[in-house]
Amino acid sequence: MVVESVLLLSLLLWILILLLPWQPWRTKERFDSCDVRESKLLRDVTVLIPARNEAASIHHCLTSLLGQPGALKIIVIDDCSDDCTGRVAQDILGDRGKVIRGTTLPQGWSGKLWALEQGLREVKTSYVLLLDADIVVEKGVVSSALSFMMKNNIDLFSLMAWLHMKLPVERLFLPAFVYFFKLIYPFSLVNKKGYFVAAAAGGFILTKTILLRQTGAFSAIRDCIIDDCNLARLVKRNGGTLFLGLTHCVKSIRQYKGLDEIWKMVERTAYVQLGYNPLLLLATTGLMALAFVVPFIGLVYGHYLTLVMSFLTLFAMAISYRPVLKYYFLPDWLCLSLPLVAVMYMAMTWSSAIRYYFGAGASWKGRTYRKQD
Repeated sequence: MVVESVLLLSLLLWILILLLPWQPWRTKERFDSCDVRESKLLRDVTVLIPARNEAASIHHCLTSLLGQPGALKIIVIDDCSDDCTGRVAQDILGDRGKVIRGTTLPQGWSGKLWALEQGLREVKTSYVLLLDADIVVEKGVVSSALSFMMKNNIDLFSLMAWLHMKLPVERLFLPAFVYFFKLIYPFSLVNKKGYFVAAAAGGFILTKTILLRQTGAFSAIRDCIIDDCNLARLVKRNGGTLFLGLTHCVKSIRQYKGLDEIWKMVERTAYVQLGYNPLLLLATTGLMALAFVVPFIGLVYGHYLTLVMSFLTLFAMAISYRPVLKYYFLPDWLCLSLPLVAVMYMAMTWSSAIRYYFGAGASWKGRTYRKQD
């Protein structure tokens, strides 16, 4: 009876996810518009690219920006790189952009936010595009995004970059990363004014310069490791409107060649996402176990009723995951991998927590960040 009861809870959980009015598992919040016509609007946009040791990717990023149909202003902030990032960027930009050599990171700041703060001081346009150095944009997407933003009176517009999903480990883990992000931050609620849910995708954020300056945006969240969602939270808290969507027009070229690289990426922010709260960690673990482990208990248990409930639960799970796979042109059979991938992501979260409690902190590009008490 206990097994049946727990299985029923798992099934009801997945039915609830499917029936939620805001449908976090769907991919309807998307932006795939690329107007390639010459646009005067781009004269009013400055692109800020914080770059630390990005010599291998900055060429592709800047080339895609220089190919936009309009006069974008581009500023690369070389965040104390150990490689030739700054020189490569300047060679590509020539007189069509500027490279700033960032100063030493002050105490209490994260590297990316300090780089953006320095870049913002140079901005003279009404709009700012915050772009990661590993991002490539399709021709016309920036002007299309700005037109959409202006037409719909949006204060902060962000797109979830199409992650590199060519290698087997990427195809296994990265669509699930997007899927879980959408469950935590339902895009439809993010995009509704007044709802407390706020999020952004840091690879591509288009926003108003005056908004960043009036809210003291980068300074206000200077120590935040998850800078994109905290920036969105700040904007929404000050009455601003958000748009967050999926896209095929903005792509990350960063490759994850093995599980260890994906592990480090998730480990860096997973426990931060839980607010360093051990009770929330335990609750999340229990919920993940109920959703992804319990259905297999019924298969092992072997009773007719438990088998039926387990198959129904796994079917509901697959239905919820399939739209993300379809959006990224991935095969349906990857639905079968979701329980294993979910368990692995939970292990990464525990690894993140263990690092925190043993004083290791979050590490990224040679810098370590620890929670300030």
